[in-house]
Amino acid sequence: YPWRIFAVASTEKDLIANNMVYLLASPNVLNDVSWIKPGVVMFDWWAKHNIYGVDFKAGINTETAKYFIDFCARYGFRYFLFDDGWSPEDNLLTTVPGLDMNEVTSYGRSKGVDIMVWMIWHTLEKQWDKAFDQFEKWGIKGIKVDFMNRDDQPMVMFYENVAREAAKRKMIVDFHGAYKPCGLSRKYPNVLTREALIEFEYNGWTNYDDPVHHNLLPYIRMFTGPMDYIPATMRNASKDNFRPIGDYPMGQGTRAHAMALFVILSSPLTMLPDSPSDYYRERECTEFISKIPVLWDETILLDGKIARYTIMARRSGSEWYIGAITDWDERDIRIKTDFLTPGKYRLEAIEDGINANKRAEDYKKTEKEFQSGDVLTLHLASGGGWVGHIVPLK
Repeated sequence: YPWRIFAVASTEKDLIANNMVYLLASPNVLNDVSWIKPGVVMFDWWAKHNIYGVDFKAGINTETAKYFIDFCARYGFRYFLFDDGWSPEDNLLTTVPGLDMNEVTSYGRSKGVDIMVWMIWHTLEKQWDKAFDQFEKWGIKGIKVDFMNRDDQPMVMFYENVAREAAKRKMIVDFHGAYKPCGLSRKYPNVLTREALIEFEYNGWTNYDDPVHHNLLPYIRMFTGPMDYIPATMRNASKDNFRPIGDYPMGQGTRAHAMALFVILSSPLTMLPDSPSDYYRERECTEFISKIPVLWDETILLDGKIARYTIMARRSGSEWYIGAITDWDERDIRIKTDFLTPGKYRLEAIEDGINANKRAEDYKKTEKEFQSGDVLTLHLASGGGWVGHIVPLK
């Protein structure tokens, strides 16, 4: 195991609706899943270097961690993750100087924010019992395990062992440097997400993560399960203006495109890429993002063509979110709202600004009321997007 499958569908919509990977997986083995909490996570890998307007020196230290935690608490984001550098690479039992993990986890609890830590897989394997014991003592609620980069049988067993041990300790798991999902999240629901894709980080050193790629992911990678893409950057670049910057990456495509990815690309643990300082500066967009769920009751591909454009609607309770993105081609789109229950609705949306083709950060927030069945007409810039929040009116 795991299963190897080959899937064929006649339309893009059939690919989005297919849950074969989940159905072939082993059923849940955990008796109690009430402690498993999906949510949004902030992480500090490059973001810790991009903090400004504060009275402390940013880095891997207690003050920076509290700054992240305060931001998470303000916007209702559940997790803060210490990424690479919080401990010596070969020792998970201690922190680097200047970081008091007990103080950080205590502060997080007081603010309702849980703490996660990153690690290289072989260090965890080497210090297995001692590391998990130490995480429990600190009050760590999740782990990000990285750089496995294999899918042979011993490594598949390692994933199972991590999921099992983490569940025993009531910790969630995010696998990075991982092979594609194979249904492990059904057997161990505490495995909330994994990488196994070219995601936002690649903007630090390549141009691979572009709007064409974004329009491949829903139909190919997302078919297999949740993916830790890291959407919704506030640093947005047009095709001509993009350049890789390792410690301060920008995203390819417009602001509205970046925010629409939050809806289109599914992950019960959704990670945000920028520093709190960047999101504080862009309060209107941050407040919009903070309302978007990470779990959904219903998903509909309204329209889409692989590698060209995607229009995805997702429902949580009685509210709907729609994300629309295009490749590098400008595109006019018509969204039929006949999928909504008959009635009147309020729409709040972020759309491409009139100058988004040149300045990718340009966006416009709009609000309107409409009737189900009405057609929403959109214009997407090159690498553009649109994201809407639809609420029924009484």
